[in-house]
Amino acid sequence: MERNVGILDRMGRAALAASLLFLAWRKQGKLGVIAACQAGMLLSSAASGYCPLYKLANINTVGKPI
Repeated sequence: MERNVGILDRMGRAALAASLLFLAWRKQGKLGVIAACQAGMLLSSAASGYCPLYKLANINTVGKPI
C-alpha cells in the first residue's frame, strides 16, 4: 500500500479520532459504538498513512504544499 495521506491530514484525523473516542467514552449505547468504530478507522488511516477512500477517489495529499 502506497501512502496517500499527508502529515497535516494525518494530524487532523488523529485529532478527530481523539474527540470521537471521548464521545464514545461519555455516551453509552449505539452512539458510543458508532463513535468508537469511526475513531478506530480514523486512527488506522492516521497511523498507516493510507486511506482506501482516497485510493478510490484518486486523492493523494502526501507532499502537497500548504
